[in-house]
Amino acid sequence: MLLLCSNDFSNSTLIQDKSNTIDCKELQKILTRINFYMKKSQLKDAYHKLDESIRKKGLSFEQCCTFLHKLKHDTWQTKPVNQIWFDLFGRFMNNGTERQKVSAESFLRKFLLKQQKEKDVELEDVRQIFAHLNQLEIANVASSKALNSDSHMYIDKDHFEAYLMSAENDVFDPKKERFDQNCMTHSLSEYWINSSHNTYLTGDQLASQSSVEMYMYALYRGCRCVELDVWDGDVDTDLGLPIPIVYHGHTMTTKIPFSDIIDAVKVFLSFNPESYPIIFSLENHCSIPFQEVMAEQLLTILGDHLYTPSESTLKGALPSPESLRGMVVLKGRRPAGPINEEDNPEDGEIDDEESLLHTGEISTGNVDTAVSHGVAPELATMTLFHGTNFKNWDTSIEKPTYHMHSFSESTVRSLSKQTNSRQWIEYNRTHLTRTFPSGKRVDSSNYSPMVAWSNGCQMVALNFQTPDSPLRINDGRFRENGGCGYILKPCTLTTKDEFLKPVSSRLSIKVLNGSCLPKPKGQRRGECIDPYVKLSLYDEKEGKEVCTSYTTNYVVDNGFSPIWNQDKYTFDVCNAAVAILQLAVWDKDIHSKDNFIASSSVPISCMRQGFRSVRLFDSNNTRSGAFDFASLLIEVKIKQQMLEEI
Repeated sequence: MLLLCSNDFSNSTLIQDKSNTIDCKELQKILTRINFYMKKSQLKDAYHKLDESIRKKGLSFEQCCTFLHKLKHDTWQTKPVNQIWFDLFGRFMNNGTERQKVSAESFLRKFLLKQQKEKDVELEDVRQIFAHLNQLEIANVASSKALNSDSHMYIDKDHFEAYLMSAENDVFDPKKERFDQNCMTHSLSEYWINSSHNTYLTGDQLASQSSVEMYMYALYRGCRCVELDVWDGDVDTDLGLPIPIVYHGHTMTTKIPFSDIIDAVKVFLSFNPESYPIIFSLENHCSIPFQEVMAEQLLTILGDHLYTPSESTLKGALPSPESLRGMVVLKGRRPAGPINEEDNPEDGEIDDEESLLHTGEISTGNVDTAVSHGVAPELATMTLFHGTNFKNWDTSIEKPTYHMHSFSESTVRSLSKQTNSRQWIEYNRTHLTRTFPSGKRVDSSNYSPMVAWSNGCQMVALNFQTPDSPLRINDGRFRENGGCGYILKPCTLTTKDEFLKPVSSRLSIKVLNGSCLPKPKGQRRGECIDPYVKLSLYDEKEGKEVCTSYTTNYVVDNGFSPIWNQDKYTFDVCNAAVAILQLAVWDKDIHSKDNFIASSSVPISCMRQGFRSVRLFDSNNTRSGAFDFASLLIEVKIKQQMLEEI
């Protein structure tokens, strides 16, 4: 709260006289900015209750923090934290007085072990937590005694609340969120890989700008498979060399040089040399002279960062992410001989459902174009993943592991509904599949990745320029494992055991309250928000996506400390290893479309039980500026059950 107040307190638009204090009028502006509405008469009454010396001079920074904390503290009679405190530890202490503090022993036994279902936690761990909590600067408006002398033995109610809302108590299991290098030695086929579609675009698919910066944006957001649609460009008049360009072919999107993108990725690798492999998904429309330049630019710019597979490495299982650390890997065409009808020459990303229905094969590229162009040997030999057309799973499984398929979202739905869909999972145990949005999504909206993930597809490519619900699902999935972009798939997708079925569960969520919720896009100006929470479970059952959603009521004019604490929402989870719960905060607007505030997407496999905080992220998946402290407090209960019960 101190930092939150500091950002607004120090703003020069509020403190016009440079006195480092604020009066009642300026305090009203701060309250509006942090989304806490008070009538002028109410605020004036509260302000006039302060000491006369304070009223004359104005509130200092520390006094402003105390005032704001008191506003929250005065709602303790209805505040969920107050109820949790007394329910867990009892209203009265042994001496008959109302409980003001709790011991480390009670905190461990009654809260962490019994309520939170924590494991591997001991009394010494609790004492370290208490020592840290008691160092926090919390305005002392409730507690009658300081606990400095025994800071590792007790905490009071204010510091208990601070723990509940802390990152240490987050609903996302920190053990799952931390990077685990020990799990990075499996074949690439055993991972979900954070992937982007038409990475260069800043907007729609028809007329938006293409930008090199979008590659940096995607990479820093955790993406590790980027797409480049490469076409013949001009010829350099001075050097006489072809200039390959990247853009969305046959549209009005702008064009950028292929080499500029390679330069940008090299810069990223220079600052992040331990990055796990970055896969270039090349949609190659170039003639041979331009392909030769592409190969030369890749080799010259990337140097040792470019992975060039040998014939021996193409045999057997695919390499691991650990073995390819700091490398760029190419996905494109590596034909053993002349291109034939089984090759997928361009990964052309056409909507291939109609092709499947009419011919029994899926072609994701233009064969005639590729046959006329061919593939430059220099480019082919540095390519690892070779795209091929799909006939049937029996044929595909027998292909070398570096052969792979690419399917549009419509084909993903079609294939997952077929009776032999289990073969697709079997294929994805050893080979890769990339999926991409339908060509009908000209607005660059995204499809849900759930069905593709549940079939073991590794590279589920999304439009990173569109901050919609599917992209937020993707952010939640790849928050695991340190955000490195590679998540080991669950054993149901990596083992041959046909009798191994998805684990189901029943999930109960109660939204208790929020804290420090900003205005839409972190804006400073505007009216106080009316926040509500939308809870959506994205799941998969029998090859189809299942989505269940609930919405809380909205709280009027309070994003600072809104309280819901009403209904419990129950979800039947069919595939707990894949399912994701998304909690999104919206601003209710009765006159127009509701505005997105922030969200958090949590895989069920990474979720912790008990009273948990939910750190909220903005549309760019960051927690900076106005979103530093945005969070929810929820109660989580999970009960595993047999699939037949659902």
